[in-house]
Amino acid sequence: MNQFVDLFAEHGLLAVFLGVFIEQVGAPIPAFPFLLLAGMDGIDDGAFALLALVVAAVASMLADLVWFWAGRRHGQRVLSLLCKISISPDSCVRQSELSFARRGVATLVISKFVPGLSTLAPPMAGALGMSTRTFVIFNLAGSALWAGSGIALGIIFHRQIQSLLTVLGELGNAALVVVAMALGLYIALRLYRRLRLSRIKAKLPQMLPAELAQRMREGAPVVVLDVRAVGAGLVLSEGIAGARRIDIAALERDCPMDWPTDALVVTYCACPNDASAVKAAQSLNKRGRKAHVLNGGIEGWVRAGLPLEAVQSVD
Repeated sequence: MNQFVDLFAEHGLLAVFLGVFIEQVGAPIPAFPFLLLAGMDGIDDGAFALLALVVAAVASMLADLVWFWAGRRHGQRVLSLLCKISISPDSCVRQSELSFARRGVATLVISKFVPGLSTLAPPMAGALGMSTRTFVIFNLAGSALWAGSGIALGIIFHRQIQSLLTVLGELGNAALVVVAMALGLYIALRLYRRLRLSRIKAKLPQMLPAELAQRMREGAPVVVLDVRAVGAGLVLSEGIAGARRIDIAALERDCPMDWPTDALVVTYCACPNDASAVKAAQSLNKRGRKAHVLNGGIEGWVRAGLPLEAVQSVD
């Protein structure tokens, strides 16, 4: 712990920049302690606190731009990569999509304060077609708000933080053991949640893209639901022919009753592990309407060489 404080005392703004940038790139290294220390130093040097705010916001913006452009260029491959290294990908992706659907670009302003959403929001914004200008404006606002809150808390609670650092310094290696135990418990809880979500998906009926396309060609009654996120600043240009765009949040509140009773219902999304499609199918099943999940979502549909068409408006 003393080494951490010494690192900040020696390098100051550089430590803030590197700490924030490395965390926002995706490394499991918390940057908030650097912001708290910057706030503590800001008690005696207001200019330093202001510079720390600018440096932290710029570092966060640069890291987020890397993920945004990666999401714009590589789409679901980037989100899939993040999900593979995430502890709880299903819930994080679904929450990110729901947040974009409900709040649109405002998601970028609050994303830094929501675990999981902070990492997934930039590439998802790129994958969903948000313009670079819109992303920069709202993400920079969110980065400045997040960094400013950390520095402000450091200023307000500087005495308590100093006392905590003193206690941790006296504990020495024991403090590291406590931190490691807390981190281990957090990971264990997240892994349990991931396993539980995987079991839910395994219980739901799934359908391959080729099978769905065959049913549609044969004229079998099928209701295809596109539950991808859409909102202000987001664009969905193409989807599966005949699919109904529907808001997953609205679906959870009110299941439409105008679908043919003998029709096969299939949900699909654009998120890794079909998280949103699973959520939609689960909601329909609870209401007594059996629904299948399109395995692989729209990316699996495209990989199968099947055509897309311009999306329809939300039901």
